[in-house]
Amino acid sequence: MLALALPLVISTASWSIMHFVDRMFLLWHSRDAMAAAMPAGLTFFALICFPLGIATYVNTFVAQYEGAGRRREVGRVVWQGVWLGMAILPAVAALVWAAPMVFGSLGHPPRIAVRETLYFQSLAFGAVPGVVAHAFASFFTGRGETRVVMIVDCGASALNIVLDYFWIFGVAGFPELGIEGAGWATATAHWAKCLVYWRLVTRRRYVKRYGLITGRRLDWPLLARLLRFGTPNAVHMLMEVSAFAAMNLLVGRLGELPLAATTLAFNVNNLAWVPMIGLGIAVSTLVGQQLGRDRPDMAARATWTAYIMGSLYMGTMAVLYLGAPNLWLLGHAAGTSPAEFNALRDLTVVLLRFVAVYCLLDAMNMVFVSALRGAGDMRFVLLVALVTATLPVTAAWLGTEYWGMGLYWVWTCVTVWVTLMGVSYFARFLHGRWRTMRVIEPDVPEPRPEAPEPPVALGAESF
Repeated sequence: MLALALPLVISTASWSIMHFVDRMFLLWHSRDAMAAAMPAGLTFFALICFPLGIATYVNTFVAQYEGAGRRREVGRVVWQGVWLGMAILPAVAALVWAAPMVFGSLGHPPRIAVRETLYFQSLAFGAVPGVVAHAFASFFTGRGETRVVMIVDCGASALNIVLDYFWIFGVAGFPELGIEGAGWATATAHWAKCLVYWRLVTRRRYVKRYGLITGRRLDWPLLARLLRFGTPNAVHMLMEVSAFAAMNLLVGRLGELPLAATTLAFNVNNLAWVPMIGLGIAVSTLVGQQLGRDRPDMAARATWTAYIMGSLYMGTMAVLYLGAPNLWLLGHAAGTSPAEFNALRDLTVVLLRFVAVYCLLDAMNMVFVSALRGAGDMRFVLLVALVTATLPVTAAWLGTEYWGMGLYWVWTCVTVWVTLMGVSYFARFLHGRWRTMRVIEPDVPEPRPEAPEPPVALGAESF
């Protein structure tokens, strides 16, 4: 588990560092820019969640095909994820056009809405390569070749950080673009990552063994199977991200300071939560591979091992959030005046206490839902997402709009939501139905041609 998960944890940790630095640079540029980044960023992520959820579920198919020894099927399923990523282009173009009307109608301060629009529109140019890159990455993660993903993702994150600095502040002859520059930096990093993955998957040894050229046509039965199992994963991801986005939009109606503090608290929380995505990918991969080999006992051992690792990590982060909250805010404070930052820091420290409470439950959530994904138990995952995302968002909306509740009520709803998800997925894992599930079609061997009957000697006895 550690050999498979560690490169993925480093890979996703590079994402969290990238977002952390990105928000820090935006705060240095202006508090309005950082406040606008979270609602616009979550709205963009909600836009690509459906195709991204299917593209990332390619990992489960690859893992089970690899575990079953059916390597020629791997190239075909990877390409179905690529075609789905390319299919979102018309929707992205339409939402880029509609972005000013969408963000202008949310009730946020006009200066925030303008920045939200610019950030969303620049991010959108990286939507298609971002989804395609995840489909290509699933080729490596599903087979357990996670060091490749670590190197590519860390390189893309480093490129994003460098371009952030140049394009946000106007360094080295570039114009000062502020939050728009941050969006262009992320879009450029997505394009770079996609091109690197394309170059890697078309290497001769992969093409020959996994059919990555011959399998690039649309395969309607396989695409339908990918959609059958991947759609619940995509809707699950869409529901979670949309719920977070909705809660951020509700916070934005409470004022600039609550929105900035929420953005900053989630930014710090990313340092704990995003690396858990890498651990979750490793869990899905090992569960898929072991079920492909018909070894559910080994799949269960891998899951429990991951849960112990994740709980230790998240527990450590929770202690640090409670005991040393100012440590996480030093970089943000460095680029702003003390008078401007003090109120933001005080409110963020309180919000980090909420983060500390749900950290351990988030470890349970991430590990056990990943195990269910690796098995293909997606109907249950979808059902939990529909119920647990709808109720907290409704409660947050009623509380802020009608019951006179404020920021802490919204964060209480987030904490309850994470708790419900973690307990639900844990109980389903213990139930054990996932042990008999598979997402790949049965491997039906081709019938061997029957041996011809020996010729009959035509002697006198034949007559």
